[in-house]
Amino acid sequence: MNLIDTHCHLYSDEFKEDVAEAIQRAVTLKVNTILLPAIDEETHQRLIDLAAKQHDGCSILPMMGVHPCSIKENFEEELAVAKSFLDNGTKYCAVGEIGLDFYWDVEFKAQQIIAFERQIEWAVERSLPIVIHSRKSTYECIQSVKKYKGKVSGVFHCFSGSKEEAEEIKKLGFLMGIGGVATYKNSGLKELLPNIGLENIVLETDSPYLSPVPHRGKRNESAHIRLIAEAVAVAFNLPLDEIARQTTANAQRLFKL
Repeated sequence: MNLIDTHCHLYSDEFKEDVAEAIQRAVTLKVNTILLPAIDEETHQRLIDLAAKQHDGCSILPMMGVHPCSIKENFEEELAVAKSFLDNGTKYCAVGEIGLDFYWDVEFKAQQIIAFERQIEWAVERSLPIVIHSRKSTYECIQSVKKYKGKVSGVFHCFSGSKEEAEEIKKLGFLMGIGGVATYKNSGLKELLPNIGLENIVLETDSPYLSPVPHRGKRNESAHIRLIAEAVAVAFNLPLDEIARQTTANAQRLFKL
């Protein structure tokens, strides 16, 4: 059995003291690939450095992009830095984490949309998938992606939208990232999963955030992808091995692993 964590901020300060141990715990639980989404210029080099190291039993692959919460007055400068990294010769698995976030602040809503669509264009130019952050903005993200329908693929990370939004995402040919929320009692996500379809999902932790039960409130890490896979197996009434096989195949296809 092999599992892929398609979204993990392993380079964050929360892993500063034990990143090697966290990777080894993941490997022990059959996680053989971890994908690193980017945030902004403060952490881009750390992400690249971590991905460049050799890690026994685990491939760690970088993305590049600017997180929507880092889109402020200086968004053009942030985009320029990210583009310079994207063009530096490193092999990236995706343009991400990009998108829209209307949960915390909508002051820079217009700038977020500009930055999101500019980065989608980078992905189209480079034939890379995109990884979308869509907190309180799934509808708006879908509208932006529709402009590039058939030209770009990707995943709506940390999906927690409606059945109708899931159908729209599937029509775009996009996958949905399922994480720790699938283990939360009242999230409704487990009930929605059979309607989404196993062929349309990948697994993710979003660590160090969104730890699954029974670790909720504590630091998340890639080893916990197993708990998420187990919750998905219950939702689909399928063996864990089948969940691992299909979600791994989905991730391999999308990210060309």
